[in-house]
Amino acid sequence: MLAKTYNQKGEEVGQTQLPKTVFEVKINPDLVYQVVTSQLSNQRQSIAHTKNRGEVSGGGKKPWKQKGTGRARHGSTRSPIWRHGGVAFGPRNEKVFERKINKKMNRLALKMVLSAKAQNNWILVVDSLDAAEIKTKVLAASLMNIREKAEGAQKGSILIALPKYDRKLYLAARNIAGVKTIEAAKLNSLDLLSSKFLMLPKDAVAVIRDTFAKGDESDAEIKKEKG
Repeated sequence: MLAKTYNQKGEEVGQTQLPKTVFEVKINPDLVYQVVTSQLSNQRQSIAHTKNRGEVSGGGKKPWKQKGTGRARHGSTRSPIWRHGGVAFGPRNEKVFERKINKKMNRLALKMVLSAKAQNNWILVVDSLDAAEIKTKVLAASLMNIREKAEGAQKGSILIALPKYDRKLYLAARNIAGVKTIEAAKLNSLDLLSSKFLMLPKDAVAVIRDTFAKGDESDAEIKKEKG
């Protein structure tokens, strides 16, 4: 698949070949859903926590004798029905939300999301994002130039996949609304679906090919099972 390539002025300077094994994969929404929901579950943190009757302080002594007082039987003032007692069915931080997805399914779902973006022309390829002076103002101007020239790219969030970690670019993009950066080798389905457009410097395309264009035979088997 060929994708138009732009420079920082928004001018079309050629076309870039996107690897077929990564950007032309048959899409299975069920597999993508399974992988993304697993990623969301793995990000959850059990913060809310209530104490049960064994964890609250006090209550070691029986409030009154079992019989003869005319009052109901109680063994501890830490019972959930007492004020300042424990909580019977409150949230506990021991709950584990983690879900496991094997690497082949994870990689295949990523290829499917990349393929969907390629089919919808939501991938913006640039020759380079290097500049003599990398600042937020300069990067924002470059993105605006590319948005104006690329068809249908005027609105929507952008995820920039860098060939390698670049602190200056990361800091420059951090203050631009709707723009995020990530290393190309660390791309994942959730981050891709969280942004409408994927911007790829030409060097990042090679990184994606070398990182994710593996195990195609195994991927075909998974497709067959899921489809």
